[in-house]
Amino acid sequence: MTVRLYDTKAQAEADFVPLEEGKVGMYVCGPTVQSSPHIGHLRSALVYDLWRRWFTYRGYDVTLVRNVTDIDDKILVNASEHDPWWALAYRVELEFTAGYSRLGILPPTYEPRATASIPQMQEIIQRLIDSGHAYAAAGDVYFDTASWPAYGELTHQKPADMVAAGDADPRGKRAPQDFALWKGRKDDEPTDASWHSPWGEGRPGWHIECSAMSRRYLGPAFDIHGGGLDLRFPHHENEIAQSTAAGDPFATYWVHNGLVNVEGQKMSKSLGNSIFAAEFLELARPIVVRYFLGAAHYRSTIDYHEGSLVEAEAALERIEVFLTRAGRRLDGTRFAGSGVEIVP
Repeated sequence: MTVRLYDTKAQAEADFVPLEEGKVGMYVCGPTVQSSPHIGHLRSALVYDLWRRWFTYRGYDVTLVRNVTDIDDKILVNASEHDPWWALAYRVELEFTAGYSRLGILPPTYEPRATASIPQMQEIIQRLIDSGHAYAAAGDVYFDTASWPAYGELTHQKPADMVAAGDADPRGKRAPQDFALWKGRKDDEPTDASWHSPWGEGRPGWHIECSAMSRRYLGPAFDIHGGGLDLRFPHHENEIAQSTAAGDPFATYWVHNGLVNVEGQKMSKSLGNSIFAAEFLELARPIVVRYFLGAAHYRSTIDYHEGSLVEAEAALERIEVFLTRAGRRLDGTRFAGSGVEIVP
């Protein structure tokens, strides 16, 4: 039976056809480690854990890459003299890892940090400049969206209808939609948060990080690119533009998971309704949390409300009772991988 998935770019279901027979190369946008993980982060990681397990069950050899963005504007903003950016990033990364582990999410094949692939990012940026798709200005480097007619192909937007890219100082931009590939260091930023480059001291833009890391660990062409629904624009739109403009085929399929709402509202700092992973995992058994986050279709929105985990507990208990009875009938057979040990 053919594996089918919904391809965001095609806006349709598609039969999965691997680039290499029997293998799956999957890149998933991991966390920007600026602050503690919330339940939306857990849901996204779980979705691709389930995809990985399903492909493995179907006989594929899966290479899953999930990155860690450990240098970013928000990380620098949240850092302090007593909690430097690199220490903050590492501490928060450990929080994400702990949450994934408690939920039974398998470690990815590779989990690269952005700061370990700076040379690869600079190489792509230089290719874009050389091919006329990027330009240096005032210490920054921007992707020239007007130079790439396919820009907008993932989210099916016209550049004129897009919001201005707010990921860098617009001091040298030719157009509001142009986005940063390299950001020149500012005087108020720590010196150790910048790297040497042909364009001056600075650090990479957010989008170029994933293009470089996916290419480094999966090659210029790979099967699936995944991430949360909120990453379609601008992050994934910019990724596909810069990678293909640089000459890489990039991802064949684009998969996006739905988000998690709280009492019918999107989680946000302004509403003060974010539910953090550590506290959420204390409300019920981890397997109950996993059931709650994984029971709905991966593309749907989950709404958490008071009583959600009680309902999930009851549903899981029915499954556990069934497995217990089945195990007894089968003379104490243990159901491998179910997460439930059957005792006759």
